[in-house]
Amino acid sequence: MAGNQFTLTPDQRDLQARFRAFAAREVAPLAARHDREQRLDRSLVDLLAKQNMLAAQIPAASGGPGLDAVGYGLLHEEIGRACSSTRSLLTVHDMVTESVWRWGDQTLRSTWLPSLLCGSTLAAFALSEPEAGSDAAAIATRAEPVPGGHSFRLTGTKRWISFGQLADVFLVFARTPEGVSAFLVERDRPGVTVEPLHDMLGTRGAMLAQLSFQDCEVPRANLVGRPGRAHPFLVTHALTLGRYSVACGSVGIVQACLDAATAHATARGTMRHQLVQRMLADMVIAARAGRMLALRAGELAAHRSPEAPLAATEAKYFCGRAAADAARDAVQVLGAAGCSPDHPVARYYRDAKVMEIIEGSNEVSQTMIGRFGHTDRSSTP
Repeated sequence: MAGNQFTLTPDQRDLQARFRAFAAREVAPLAARHDREQRLDRSLVDLLAKQNMLAAQIPAASGGPGLDAVGYGLLHEEIGRACSSTRSLLTVHDMVTESVWRWGDQTLRSTWLPSLLCGSTLAAFALSEPEAGSDAAAIATRAEPVPGGHSFRLTGTKRWISFGQLADVFLVFARTPEGVSAFLVERDRPGVTVEPLHDMLGTRGAMLAQLSFQDCEVPRANLVGRPGRAHPFLVTHALTLGRYSVACGSVGIVQACLDAATAHATARGTMRHQLVQRMLADMVIAARAGRMLALRAGELAAHRSPEAPLAATEAKYFCGRAAADAARDAVQVLGAAGCSPDHPVARYYRDAKVMEIIEGSNEVSQTMIGRFGHTDRSSTP
């Protein structure tokens, strides 16, 4: 895909087929259990790593799979179609791994990238706080320099951290004298407490946690990027990646809803009803339009375009809303069966609502798009 062309090449279609087959074979059969038990098996992380699906955009020269932006979007659509919780794991792990690769020094990269890429180390992105969501400027967690200059003392709380229960290391954002900085903090470091958060509305397999840091000493070597430069540079890049993933995963939810609703309407003979046709038509258009918006955002990010953050926000906003609408209509088409915990559309309905909140709520997205989206960008891809 290049420029304004949104038709997949034969190689991209082969890639899409491989991702779809893997998701159908290995991920979808576990999705209901992930939702019911509110956890993912570590064995699935190992399997994803063996398939080169962790941190898939890291270049081959750095030991990564080297997947391009379109391929990355197709991967996250297919995994999101099968299980939003599993897609969420890829998202947060990749946000951390790409931050280390892009902003870490050579020592940090050589220390952490090999284990992050092979999945022996799982990472979580720790930005949100009880009183601060996606707004890094509002965080209260502090990292005070320890006399001697070789470490920082971290104090504060992070909340709603996806896979905080499972992760081995956290990318933690904290205030330092220079401004907001980012640190890799190992789970077993003294002063770190992990408290599981259960019974969330959706993506219940994402194993959310609250992280508490009490006088937690972190070496200066664990600093990712320069002190005080995490906001806006590192945060913007990571959230752009996260929003791209959520947008693509939301398209996957729309497609899953369309598949389920079509199968039910066909089997029950309700396809002839015009209002059912209307709901299915809306899902068809939402999937196609959302996919174009999402892949365009990926292309811009791949070219390091200054338009990429807003494009990812636009895609995430549209696709998240589309997923919520499609899931609502899918439940309606299926009727009582769609309300049953035994049917996937009930999970899609709950997961889709989460897509309207994570990586920047709809309202945050609307504010950004309303302020900056009117700029003439007709010359961009």
